[in-house]
Amino acid sequence: MPYLTGTPATTACTDLRPGLGIPGLAHPLLASAEWGALTRPGAPVHWAVLNVADGPGTQPDPHCLEAAGRLRNAGVRVLGHLDASRLDTTRLLGATRLGLPRLGAPAPRPSRGGGGRTLSDLMSEAQRYVDWYRVDGFYLDRCPVERADLHETRRAVGTLRALRDKAHIVLGHGTHPHPGYAECGDQLVTFSGPWSEYRWSQVAEWTADYPPGRFCHLVHGVPRGHLDEALRIARWQGAATVWFTDHTDGGGRIDPWESMPGYWDDIVSRIGTGVSE
Repeated sequence: MPYLTGTPATTACTDLRPGLGIPGLAHPLLASAEWGALTRPGAPVHWAVLNVADGPGTQPDPHCLEAAGRLRNAGVRVLGHLDASRLDTTRLLGATRLGLPRLGAPAPRPSRGGGGRTLSDLMSEAQRYVDWYRVDGFYLDRCPVERADLHETRRAVGTLRALRDKAHIVLGHGTHPHPGYAECGDQLVTFSGPWSEYRWSQVAEWTADYPPGRFCHLVHGVPRGHLDEALRIARWQGAATVWFTDHTDGGGRIDPWESMPGYWDDIVSRIGTGVSE
């Protein structure tokens, strides 16, 4: 198919200019204009997460296939969404314990098949993303944060890298994990949550040992009038990849990432311009 012939971006994460990480828009059939906007010339998109049906689905989806192809042709990395929190830690291969529940973590999405999954189930999903959508890497949602889980997380990431040459791995912690995770993934999501918390957030001291290209911040409920402030916070805290939206989670009932922010044009024009202090 002609729209799968593009070459993905190859810029090292340590060399990234400020840009956007898209944690997961609605299905392309429902949000075709939003997916199309990500490929417009000049849109500073580092990567976009593809989540077909709470994973890659059971068969290739033509709408997602086309959307992924267009993104890759535009030089945007496409990352397959993998939910680590749904792994059944009592059944993991080799006693792997990836995805142990952690204090304060959001409730896992219901599994379509019910019950937990083994690490091999997760890798099967990853393989389908590669085979069907030629993803450039993976977004490991709800990734563990504790030191006790670091070794097995590293093993899982190593297995993912074996599935896709030069795979870009984003660890979706949503908070600052143990510093050892910085040597595991290409990028770490060290904040994911509402503006009411982000504007008062503190950066972990150990992040100063790494370049901004290693960190991502995802913030919902950011009012248009506070967009510049949010961009300054991200720069002060050393995060080169961000996603800000004015949509909210409705108290945990709504996915705030499914739609474009109302100020999409504003954030595209501002990002990377060095918002003044």
